[in-house]
Amino acid sequence: MASIMMLSQATLSPSSSTKLSSHTLNPLLYTKPLRFKTNRKSFSVSAASSQHSLKALIFDCDGVILESEHLHRQAYNDAFSHFNVSCNSSSQQPLNWASDFYDVLQNQEHGWPSSTIFDTPPENDDDRAKLIDTLQDWKTERYKQIIKSGTVEPRPGVLRLMDEAKAAGKQLAVCSAATKSSVILCLESLIGMERFQGLDCFLAGDDVKEKKPDPSIYLNAAKRLGVSEKDCLVVEDSVIGLQDFKDAIALYPDLSDVRLNDLELLLQNVVAAN
Repeated sequence: MASIMMLSQATLSPSSSTKLSSHTLNPLLYTKPLRFKTNRKSFSVSAASSQHSLKALIFDCDGVILESEHLHRQAYNDAFSHFNVSCNSSSQQPLNWASDFYDVLQNQEHGWPSSTIFDTPPENDDDRAKLIDTLQDWKTERYKQIIKSGTVEPRPGVLRLMDEAKAAGKQLAVCSAATKSSVILCLESLIGMERFQGLDCFLAGDDVKEKKPDPSIYLNAAKRLGVSEKDCLVVEDSVIGLQDFKDAIALYPDLSDVRLNDLELLLQNVVAAN
């Protein structure tokens, strides 16, 4: 199995693929964010012998290359402002999700919101579905505009590490559970067309039958790269993304101070420990 290094986060907020539903607008239902301790350090032995060395670096996208949760929240708030969505009849201000509010997707107000989509808050399922679909579609287009605006930067250290790996003759792959069109948009905008086209492998959720936490997307990437999965290092940010792998062999807050030599030594140490 490929070795894993993970970017640590104090709180993993809901997936970037989270969509508006009756769970997010109905005050009676809510979900809680996943949490884990950032000081958790564990090691897994995934290289079978000393003959194995780092030949390929595989990146997850959302949370590793792109930190997107605040961008999705911005797009939702822009949609609420555009349609003047309000859950409080006594307030003239549109609904605005603060970061802690967005994490739990919990609406503290009561009843369905008013908006410019309907003269009055929707009272039947069809109108409620239309409200959700309209907001979701507008939010999706707004999110694309934000990504393409040129104001969004990749997470620290990502581009340098990609360039170091390429210069050293290592193979590069990006594997994401998101839809291919959305990942392509992010990669073209954040890492640039030249780096994107220079990837040795790119897989999205559309390319595999089993989604994460099933590891098949990473195993398929190793197969397409023509290398043993034991010679790959996967960079993930999610507990769910690692669920079917052994524990992470290293945790980093970001890639700012991580060099390719560090990763090669990391894998060698794992091999030696085995």
